[in-house]
Amino acid sequence: MTTPKLHKPFAMIREFHLADWFTLANAVCGIGALFSMMTYLQTDSIMHVYFACGLVLAALIFDILDGRIARWRQKTSAMGRELDSLADVISFGVAPAVIAYGCGMQGLYDRIILAYFVACGVSRLARYNVTAEELADDSGKVKYFEGTPIPTSLLLVLLLSVAASQDALGDALWFGHVLLGGYTLHPLVMVFALSGSLMVSRIRFPKL
Repeated sequence: MTTPKLHKPFAMIREFHLADWFTLANAVCGIGALFSMMTYLQTDSIMHVYFACGLVLAALIFDILDGRIARWRQKTSAMGRELDSLADVISFGVAPAVIAYGCGMQGLYDRIILAYFVACGVSRLARYNVTAEELADDSGKVKYFEGTPIPTSLLLVLLLSVAASQDALGDALWFGHVLLGGYTLHPLVMVFALSGSLMVSRIRFPKL
């Protein structure tokens, strides 16, 4: 008769590699960006828009570091890959969409396009996870991406930070707004539609 193996407290955390902690820092930055935008909507203090944008940039730094650390220590895991995808959804999918919403893209069509952008980001990450082995060379390294990587949404965040610096938020958002069937569309939101479409495209981009 064998004695069942007892699981130690916090066994999952004990299994985390160093790179996984940087991945979690990425997710925390994304959550912080969401909180900053909610605070902006409550207080109308422009500094919180800058905080949100800055936290997305910090998330990218952690995202880069976790990959470098994993390769340096030669320790990767299926959990680490899933953690990375979930963190990226928050920091480079949901956070940029919420920043755009907070900056003034709040019409019905805006919300549909922002939801489309997030859905494309989620789909892009899922596709990468299931095709990574197929795209890898003999050394196990992936040489190219299919579709733009989701962290490229940082460019959209930087665009919105420039708009904030010029007080081009809310009713003053660049390119104004149009009414279609009685519902509002801000033309600037189309950059999110373009970004999302590129993420789910089959265009190949070399992995640096």
